[in-house]
Amino acid sequence: MKKKVLAVLVASAMAFGLMACGSEAAAPAPAAEPAAEEPAAEEPAAEEPAAEEPAAEAEAPAADSGELIKVGIINNDPNESGYRTANDKDLKATFSKENGYDASFAYSLKNDEQITAAQKFIQDGVDYLLLSAADTSGWDSVLKDAQDAGISVILFDRTIDADPSLYAASIVSDMDKEGETAVNWLASQNLDEYNVIHIQGVMGSAAQKGRSGALDAKVAAESNWNIVTQQTAEWNAENAQQIVQSVIDAGTKFNVIYAENDDMAKGAVAALDKANISHGVGKDVIVMGFDCNKWALEELLAQNWNYDGQCNPFQSSYINDVIKTLESGGTISEKTIIMDEKGFDATTITQEDVDSYGI
Repeated sequence: MKKKVLAVLVASAMAFGLMACGSEAAAPAPAAEPAAEEPAAEEPAAEEPAAEEPAAEAEAPAADSGELIKVGIINNDPNESGYRTANDKDLKATFSKENGYDASFAYSLKNDEQITAAQKFIQDGVDYLLLSAADTSGWDSVLKDAQDAGISVILFDRTIDADPSLYAASIVSDMDKEGETAVNWLASQNLDEYNVIHIQGVMGSAAQKGRSGALDAKVAAESNWNIVTQQTAEWNAENAQQIVQSVIDAGTKFNVIYAENDDMAKGAVAALDKANISHGVGKDVIVMGFDCNKWALEELLAQNWNYDGQCNPFQSSYINDVIKTLESGGTISEKTIIMDEKGFDATTITQEDVDSYGI
């Protein structure tokens, strides 16, 4: 295991809190919040993931002299969505004591809380810092601290705006491509007019930027594309329902729901159902979501929704491979590792697709 000389960090005045994203006023987590204190490092491993999940079958790196490899994992709230639950479960299955790891977890959708968590992990002397950033900006200083302390940083799920020399690898989805695939599909529906309720995720996140950017560009380029309202629901179904309900109450015309995750699409549909507005294939409103939760793909199969964009949550095997390479003294040839993803159409999706890609 690599030996490190820990740098002396000048901690910020904020208290270290490992709160979930549910701590915000309009936070996406349902009722219960993860504890604000640092989670125990000896958290038991989750059950083995489903067949398509690579994590549980990944070969763990051999720690020197039987020592555990110490990792600090900073993620978003696992209760945020089915995607995040699957992502957290996948990480816990791989980064377990049985696989040679001593893992501590921190959860938040606030960038400042995540940065404070990173500073704490650096002080604790982790070997690797694994990061799914709440926001793309503001990470240079703390990543420089990690580098000075001899700690390798591995990004997963989300990109950041930082010098690539500050991290060892980035295992991510192509969020821009996800947005482009979804918008291209919507354009292929050849509507006379597009009046879109755009429900955004947490502002500043890579997922929000990629999924919003493609739609914004299309609306700017086409005279028959209009944004009825564009608001963040912070990944939360109830917030999304309120946004759509306010549009319905105002009597504003719309025919597309473009929700940046499945939970927000579900909340939007709840408002449509309450108002007896039809939705899905051949109906009044096109419904679009992202993440490919199994229940969401089942809505496509029943043709109650129209489109769902895949976002692959199973990144731990990729991370494990990077750590194996670094532990053996090797180098990472491709710093950015993009996972392959697709979009699903309600008119062509099959039960096999639901079973294979649903999370």
